[in-house]
Amino acid sequence: MAEVQEAELVRDPVCGMMIEPQDAVSSQEVEGKTYHFCNRSCATKFAADPKSYLQPVAKSADLPPKGQENVEYICPMDPEVHKMGPGACPKCGMALEPATMKAPATRSDFTCPMHPQISRQEPGNCPICGMTLEPRETTVEEANPELTDMTRRFWISVALAVPLLALMVSDLFPSMPLQHMLAARTWAWIEFALASPVVLWCGWPFFVRGWQSVVNRHLNMFTLIALGTGASFLYSAVATIAPQIFPPSFHAEGGEIALYFEPAVVIIALVLLGQVMELRARSQTGSAIRALLGLAPKTARRLDEQGGESDVLLDHVQVGDRLRVRPGEKVPVDGVVLEGHSSIDESMVSGEPIPVEKDVAAKVTGGTVNGTGGFVMRAERIGADTLLSQIVKMVSQAQRSRAPIQRLADRVASFFVPAVILAAVATFIVWYLVGPQPRFAHALVNAVAVLIVACPCALGLATPMAIMVGTGRGAGAGILIRDAESLETFGKVNTLIVDKTGTLTEGKPTLASVLPQPGTSESDLLQFVASLERSSEHPLAAAIVKGAEAKKLTLTDVQGFSSITGKGVKGTISGKQIAVGNAEMFRELGIDPAPPMLTQAETLRKEGQTVMLVAIDGKPAGLVSVSDPIKESTSEAIRELKSAGLKVIMVTGDNQTTARAVADKLGIEFEADVLPQQKAEVVKKYQQQGAIVAMAGDGVNDAPALAQANIGIAMGTGTDVAMEAGGITLLTGDLRGILRARHLSKATMSNIRQNLFFAFIYNAIGVPLAAGVLFPFFGLLLNPMIAAGAMSFSSVSVIANSLRLRTAKL
Repeated sequence: MAEVQEAELVRDPVCGMMIEPQDAVSSQEVEGKTYHFCNRSCATKFAADPKSYLQPVAKSADLPPKGQENVEYICPMDPEVHKMGPGACPKCGMALEPATMKAPATRSDFTCPMHPQISRQEPGNCPICGMTLEPRETTVEEANPELTDMTRRFWISVALAVPLLALMVSDLFPSMPLQHMLAARTWAWIEFALASPVVLWCGWPFFVRGWQSVVNRHLNMFTLIALGTGASFLYSAVATIAPQIFPPSFHAEGGEIALYFEPAVVIIALVLLGQVMELRARSQTGSAIRALLGLAPKTARRLDEQGGESDVLLDHVQVGDRLRVRPGEKVPVDGVVLEGHSSIDESMVSGEPIPVEKDVAAKVTGGTVNGTGGFVMRAERIGADTLLSQIVKMVSQAQRSRAPIQRLADRVASFFVPAVILAAVATFIVWYLVGPQPRFAHALVNAVAVLIVACPCALGLATPMAIMVGTGRGAGAGILIRDAESLETFGKVNTLIVDKTGTLTEGKPTLASVLPQPGTSESDLLQFVASLERSSEHPLAAAIVKGAEAKKLTLTDVQGFSSITGKGVKGTISGKQIAVGNAEMFRELGIDPAPPMLTQAETLRKEGQTVMLVAIDGKPAGLVSVSDPIKESTSEAIRELKSAGLKVIMVTGDNQTTARAVADKLGIEFEADVLPQQKAEVVKKYQQQGAIVAMAGDGVNDAPALAQANIGIAMGTGTDVAMEAGGITLLTGDLRGILRARHLSKATMSNIRQNLFFAFIYNAIGVPLAAGVLFPFFGLLLNPMIAAGAMSFSSVSVIANSLRLRTAKL
């Protein structure tokens, strides 16, 4: 079957949105290059002046803040929207976020160990005790330009809204003390002067985003805010400047016209407060990535060829460099131990607090913390190739992906805003025609309340915020989620297929038995097998070679080595034809193993050992067995997985006897004699039976099966190929991580459903109340200012609910 390739995204040169070419509403060719557009408005603007978009001249006021010009920003609600520099999303109007998060900046302060209150930015001595000040790194929070701007606008709006609110409260007192101080017309002009800066400057971003939503044909919350506050302010401004144009029915007994500057101003202030709270809360969703980025040390201690040591920036470390890691320091990059011994805290990748012992040849991971021992390591992976960088990249990609459940919110939102505008128009008409006097005033106020209370921000935030927090929580627990779809699907899995070697077992097989046939010595048999297997990359081969080296046997060169996948290996050693493999390989070579030899092999297999038959010059010469013990955590993990309702099936290349021995110990089903290329077929077989299948494996040969499964689970102790093919990666290689990942999936999806429920219920209740459904029965109306407060806090409540996932028990 032909492989379906994902369509490449292209950028709309007008609005910067990333779209698939086949989804473009229009395309134009300029100087031999085709440009695609997300809507006809962008296409029209481009056609009028292509050069202004292909070679734009940036005005100084439009330039992004210094240092952010070349940073790509994306929208958390619409990940397909990309833009260079900060700004607002043309689809939903939300503030864009950096696509690539930077490590938190640090500053070196110098403090006194005896008097910690003494802190300076320059080295020196303590003025109290005279001790030398010691350096201490502190994290410096990087300013968020959007948050800074919104905060400034908010406080200015509050300062100007307070006197307007005081005037409104004074109107509620029978004596109306403030109103009697000045004439009504004077107060109207004072209100106009106070409201204008709030609406026209503090609230200007909302009008810009509202206009963009109309131009781009993506109506959103800012469409409603701009309509509601704009209508209130415009009506009041006209009534202040030219009251004579209004008919007598609009005038009160004293001749003045009711003004609605207060609702417009307070709504702007409350929406700004909501934006400030939302931006602060959204910054917390990235705390997991920032924490991971902060784990990497800034420098490494490099050894030169003469043995000298020098501290270098991490960016200057090259593959092959020898680095010294002292007690208590962080491992700078991924590599292997060359000298020394230590224990390393690997909880940042595994989630397990118990330190791991490291000897010579052991692999170490950048960002982990060294214990009391020191060692010298060789750098093998640097920069973007380190495990820490891959984790950050995978978490970032997952947080920007969209879960299938998001489609429900998207469909609703696409109809929601137009429906709200129609509801507001209907509210205005009904109140204007049959409402009590002053009809126009009641009609305007209630229509504005409908527009404001129904802002769909909470609906749009429900899924992305939960995904961002959930994937970050998983990363902290050693669970990497490739995308939101994997996170959602995993909670529905009912069948788990697991590889045996390295997944159920330790993945560190050892030589168990060497049983020669009469006429062949044990040492000769092991020497021949080990010499041949030294050319193989199979994990069992490494165990045989290691066993031969432990017995001080000298291995010899092999001529004509060949490997037969899933069957064995053969070659020539010292003029003798050596073959090592299973019974199927012997049949292909026309070799008939002796019955006693087969009996021995069967006995070993019943003990769970993997047995290899050996032939020399076409005659049976003996057998060699390797054992790979089951992990201590496997039995407990299997019990918990089965109690969670999962059907667990082991798939292995071992024969029936060996597979049954392992499966019986664990109480699971099994499929034996499965060649590497057949594993994907086994997954497909269960899928055809209606099962939702997760496949867990750690080897290159598991990659096709991982890709075929509904969810591929790569055990992080395995290969990069497996990690690339898997939808979920467990950094520990422990099956209990599958259970934790399942709990995370269910917790995240439950959180999303809660968010969507609250968003839907809020709007279902809020819109009728704002329209005045209670007025005929109780005389109650929903003030637009209260509607604005409820709208803002509904969005914050969704974010707060999502942040609960940071402490979810896995």
